Amino acid sequence: MTSLHRRLLVLAVAVLLLAGAATGMVLRAADRADRADRPHAGAPRAHAGAVTLGREGRLAFVNEAAGPHRTAVASVPATAPGGDRTASGLKCVRFYAAAGTGVCLRSEPGVLKQSHRALLLDSELRTRRTFALAGTPSRARVSPSGRFAAWTVFVSGESYASTFFSTRTSILDTRTMRLIPSLETFAITLDGASYRAADVNFWGVTFAADDDTFYATLNTANRTYLVRGSVSERSVTTLAENVECPSLSPDGTRVAFKKRVLSRTDLWREYVLDLRTLRETPLAERHSVDDQAAWLDDDTLAYALPADGEVGSSDLWSVPADGSGSPRLLVRGASSPAPL
Repeated sequence: MTSLHRRLLVLAVAVLLLAGAATGMVLRAADRADRADRPHAGAPRAHAGAVTLGREGRLAFVNEAAGPHRTAVASVPATAPGGDRTASGLKCVRFYAAAGTGVCLRSEPGVLKQSHRALLLDSELRTRRTFALAGTPSRARVSPSGRFAAWTVFVSGESYASTFFSTRTSILDTRTMRLIPSLETFAITLDGASYRAADVNFWGVTFAADDDTFYATLNTANRTYLVRGSVSERSVTTLAENVECPSLSPDGTRVAFKKRVLSRTDLWREYVLDLRTLRETPLAERHSVDDQAAWLDDDTLAYALPADGEVGSSDLWSVPADGSGSPRLLVRGASSPAPL
């Protein structure tokens, strides 16, 4: 056998081994997906039906309970969140809605890689417009009036706990369909001075009721800041440090956020910040919360925590916003809460 023949044989064997490994990975992933699509004993019950964003008194979310409606946008009565849920035919990775407008972030398998899209939805969950995403879906929000939608994706890395990650945050005017592809084009005022840097990242937008003001996280030089921004002025100003994934209260006076516990750790505690005094209040939840909490009302927050015994699934919990009380289970097998 010549040297050329040996090299060709080695190459052929390597190709076969790689093909076998790839096939095995695909089959294992398909098996996991098949198991997740089968109902589990004791799992929350969901039935197919219409989910309408304009129907008040409901809590919408992404259903993560095992079964045929896994990852579907679902809803329950806000007064009975533990009851049977109505599941739509729309499936999302992240979801949020307000004033009859929704945004759904999706990831779909492709031949070579996954494709990621943002869907702008009407009150009947019909797609009004679709936007290609530059990376893996992370956060989604809609302004109180439905005028603006925002989303954050990971362009590199897979979580905020990754050593190296980059995000891209976009804001869409749902009336004009004008898209701001990246907040990194906005002017930044940091500690009272104009600031520019190559490592700037934004994530976790939350909107005020005036259809212009928003809050978000700014990350630069290994520090995170709460920023107040203006859509019309294309600018942001830092307000406080060590603030991630802010969520503005319905009355516009406070921001719930996750605060990194100690430096160089991937653990977060949930806090509420008074925007007038910048006083922080730690909440009763002691687990690490890697989520952008949602306000159920002016007094209560909801957020996702990993579900016990369910890989890749989460449960929704709630906690008083004044630091009192204790966490309580809100909805099993759910994420991305949106009070309607």
